[in-house]
Amino acid sequence: MAKASSSAASTITFHPAGHVLGSAQIAVAANGTAASSPPATTRTRADPTCAPFELVPCDVFITEATFGLPVFRHGDADARDRQAAALRCALFPERAHLVGAYSLGKAQRVIALIRQAGYDKPIYLHGAMEKITRYYAEPRHRARRAARRCSGAKKAELAGAITLCPPSAAVRTSGRGGFPIRSRAFASGWMRVRARARQRGVELPLVISDHADWDGLTATIAATGAARDLGHARPGGRAGALVHDARARGAAARHRRLRRRG
Repeated sequence: MAKASSSAASTITFHPAGHVLGSAQIAVAANGTAASSPPATTRTRADPTCAPFELVPCDVFITEATFGLPVFRHGDADARDRQAAALRCALFPERAHLVGAYSLGKAQRVIALIRQAGYDKPIYLHGAMEKITRYYAEPRHRARRAARRCSGAKKAELAGAITLCPPSAAVRTSGRGGFPIRSRAFASGWMRVRARARQRGVELPLVISDHADWDGLTATIAATGAARDLGHARPGGRAGALVHDARARGAAARHRRLRRRG
């Protein structure tokens, strides 16, 4: 726990959020009341690339609600998805396997999970991911090991290999560029909804999320001991069900929609 600011009336501290490398949740204690606010993408499940989420007991808890519906239960799907990705490469050695993943945090986590599954072949990176991935240089993150930039690679090298790229790039490269026949995967919590996978043309949906799912959100709210919960709905978020669940358990929950500018 790192103290950022302190006075006779208030104390502000930072705690691991379990989102990406260096992410933090903010706890504010003032006049006998403690409030905790995680970043918008807190994840309570373990991630091999960053410090684990730290539960902070508080009176007021401010949380996101991106997956604030009971249908979003991601489960312990990491092992299954890692094995599916490696198996697909073995089944289709003539294809380039594009995995759409966000450049900050998600791509590095996917690399680490694939390595943990025993996949030891080179993993190729889109140029947009290269600089960010350098920040995950600590050996325990395992994000850089045998990761190569895909630009300049020959078709024969990309065939049967995994290439990570931003989701938009995975769509644009369809039928273009120096890739051989492609198989497209997408790593996201939204892949729990099969209709979204079909809309994106995703053949292998990987349910790997940077956000807490329904069980993670409700369990964390209860574990904080907060008597009051403020649900923040990002665009596409679902705070109503989360607020209803918290109220049913006795918390004075309410929904605060934050407007964005710029």
